[in-house]
Amino acid sequence: MSTLRPKSPRPIIEPKPKDETIWDKLGTLGRKKRIKEVQEVQTEGKYAIDSPGYPTAPQLPPEEYNLEENEERCFIDQNSLIDPKFVELCDVLIEWINDELASQRIIVQNLIEDLYDGQVLQKLLEKLTGDKLDVPEVTQNEEGQKQKLAVVLAHFNQVLGVQRLGHNKWNVESIHSKNIVAIIRLLVSLARHFRPPVRLTENVSVDMSVVKKKDGQLMHKKVKESLTTAYDDVGMRCERDAFDTLFDHVPDKLQIVKKSLVTFVNKHLNKMNFEVTELETQFHDGVYLVILMGLLEGFFVPHYAFHLTPQEFDQKVHNVSFAFELMQECGLHRPKARPEDVVNMDLKSTLRVLYNLFLKYKTIV
Repeated sequence: MSTLRPKSPRPIIEPKPKDETIWDKLGTLGRKKRIKEVQEVQTEGKYAIDSPGYPTAPQLPPEEYNLEENEERCFIDQNSLIDPKFVELCDVLIEWINDELASQRIIVQNLIEDLYDGQVLQKLLEKLTGDKLDVPEVTQNEEGQKQKLAVVLAHFNQVLGVQRLGHNKWNVESIHSKNIVAIIRLLVSLARHFRPPVRLTENVSVDMSVVKKKDGQLMHKKVKESLTTAYDDVGMRCERDAFDTLFDHVPDKLQIVKKSLVTFVNKHLNKMNFEVTELETQFHDGVYLVILMGLLEGFFVPHYAFHLTPQEFDQKVHNVSFAFELMQECGLHRPKARPEDVVNMDLKSTLRVLYNLFLKYKTIV
């Protein structure tokens, strides 16, 4: 049986270099020019991203900022970014957003890169409020992103009650420029308002550098910005108490408790010609709580210490928080409810606060 004869290896022929024509040279020059333009755009984009407020922003000396008169710019200190509490807060917020948007298969990995253009914020708003915004689904250019952000933030501000003039915790420019502090401020406010089942990291603060141009001179200062305070458990359930049982199993007795508390508060508020009929709605702005504490303890609360006619969410939270402080100064334990819960007209939270007062002051005439 004959075997196949192996084939001889073919010599490798090096291709001759092709003579470059004038058109090839022009094409090469064109490509090099386009590459250079792309590199310039990338460099410009990187500089835009690495702006004050962005975590990777270079530590530029204040005198190098180009600001308009009375314009202010701030950025976060690099050491604050690696603070364990700050990192934990970011992780909690990311986990909350991902839980909310899991059904839409949206996964947030970075608060800055994933939220600055308004796309995820739009989805989060629609999920939390149930409202559908009339905005383009996808926006690629900067102008379109800012327009979408303006609509989304305006809706959030209305829900949160922060439409007032001078509100500067967040705005279109700060969110779109990837200012992490502004983004976290917004998310923390949303978490406090909508009370998701998460626990925000307590007492988180960051060091900020603020630069402002005044009378042609650049002024700079260091400030500490508080992002969360104590007792930021948001929607996390506390240990069950009698009110949980009332709400879950004996709603008929709940009405008896409400009637007793209405009688109790009116016995004292009537001294100033005030009357309450609905506990959850008439105590939610904190005014009656503050006045009631003064009546129960026999002291006058100066009007400048709280908002007599609060219109904004923050003003109402201030009033309720102030009432809680008065309670603690008078020997009561801090209420289990959060001020935001009372402002949001959570009946169970309001009943807990009033029942705490009832136990101590029920014998006072």
